[in-house]
Amino acid sequence: MQLTANVRPRNTFRTLLLVVAALLAALSWGSTVRASPSDDEDHPATARDDGKDDSKDEAAKTAKKAATKSLEDTATERAGTEIAGYLDSDHVAVFTPSVHAGIENVSGASINASYLVDVVSAASADIVSTASNRWQEVRQAGSLGAQYKPHDFGVGLGGSVSSEPDYLSVGFFSTIVKDFDEKNYTLTAGYGYSHDTAGRCGDNGQCTPFSVFSRPLQRGSFNVGLAWVVDRASLASVTADMVFESGDQSKVYRYIPMFSPGIAPQIPNGASAALVNNYRLPERPLEQLPLARRRFALTGRYAHRFETSTVRLEERFYDDDWGLLASSTDARWIFDLGKRFALWPHARLHVQKSVSFWERAYVSANPGANGDGWNLPLYRTGDRELGPLWTTEGGGGIKWYLGSDTDPRSWQLGFTADAMYTAYTNDIYLTSRTGYLGACTLEAEW
Repeated sequence: MQLTANVRPRNTFRTLLLVVAALLAALSWGSTVRASPSDDEDHPATARDDGKDDSKDEAAKTAKKAATKSLEDTATERAGTEIAGYLDSDHVAVFTPSVHAGIENVSGASINASYLVDVVSAASADIVSTASNRWQEVRQAGSLGAQYKPHDFGVGLGGSVSSEPDYLSVGFFSTIVKDFDEKNYTLTAGYGYSHDTAGRCGDNGQCTPFSVFSRPLQRGSFNVGLAWVVDRASLASVTADMVFESGDQSKVYRYIPMFSPGIAPQIPNGASAALVNNYRLPERPLEQLPLARRRFALTGRYAHRFETSTVRLEERFYDDDWGLLASSTDARWIFDLGKRFALWPHARLHVQKSVSFWERAYVSANPGANGDGWNLPLYRTGDRELGPLWTTEGGGGIKWYLGSDTDPRSWQLGFTADAMYTAYTNDIYLTSRTGYLGACTLEAEW
């Protein structure tokens, strides 16, 4: 067995940030530095009456004027930061600071980069049921993308990296954009690929090297979309996404409680950890999911501008070959409060049915006559996000435009707050969960 050295995530992202900074600086410099024509280009140098050649002096003057002439900036730079947090009634807390930056040149070239850190702390019902301690983890993720669209056709490329102590994901994507009918219609298409590697860490924080234990997951995604101008005040779009996954997505830490055929139907929805541990069978099999998955989603969006407000609506239908079927509806109404403020309410509804192999209480028959082991179901999961549920969410946000009177939106400070309630209609440990999500953003454009 050949062991390979692991690259520390810290060094990976330090390198990524240096590359991002260098690319942004290069594009910004290229957009501002332009050769300035000489003010004397219509007056070529001539020999003086004393016989000396003034061509060198004239060239020096021209260069000096070009160097001192004000440089024209033809690029739009954007940068921002966000601090977001999440807390729910299942004792899960997430803190996520992030930064992003981008440059767009009038020539049609643009580049964007982002970086975030997820700090997760959890003592959920699933963790408590296994007598485990509070779980803490840090994830780092970065992305870099570029696009060139000089006229009505453009192409884009990009990549992303996400790293956790026991998980590494690396991916790339490509896109094409085409405008029709003087940009009244825009067609987009894209392809993405990612390779994920899942490992395992112990309670003491020590992780097994990927070279010793790992589970790969490959994901290919395709999308195509059409956006169009409905009228002078309305825009609409529709997007189709297809994702093909290959690999074992089963969680290496998730053990599934098993019950005898006579006990399983009596386990109630929301059964406590004490009740489950009292009636479960002694075996503790790991979660096992299918090794392939095909996903499909269709999303429609509509926006309409009134005199002092904007309505944004979104509907998304989802289906996959595991049997999960879902619908998500999202709406927000943004009101302008003068030149300096915008305020909006937000609402969302999500409903889904479970995957085909979902069971509240999985059944394990007695071992065979030859003692050849327990009769476990082929697929089994404890991920309640694969079960039947519905979620309602409501909240709102406010944005404060801090820029100058001539360009107030050059600086923006925003706050959002949402509360969500999820009902699990066929699950042990939980019948519902209440979560709270908030974020503060600061963005600038110049």
